[in-house]
Amino acid sequence: MALENYMLPCISKTLFGFECMGCGFQRSLLLIWNGHFLQAFYMYAAIYPLLILVVYLLITRFYKFSNYKKGINWLSILSITTIILSYTIKQL
Repeated sequence: MALENYMLPCISKTLFGFECMGCGFQRSLLLIWNGHFLQAFYMYAAIYPLLILVVYLLITRFYKFSNYKKGINWLSILSITTIILSYTIKQL
């Protein structure tokens, strides 16, 4: 059973013919799952900041430490910036 057969299609690409800012995320997760870490980065550069943000959010859900909100803000900004930059570079 190939997991690629169960991925959600990009609605933007299907309807309008161009990729959205999230295109490649599912394939990148699958590449990480299969141990292809560098290929995952090339597929979707924001995968690692987003995964770090998710892990950080899970940790801070249970363990609140000082200035945890500042960490969430910085990781969110890093993730959004990476998404925008990689999308812009992909469009060039």
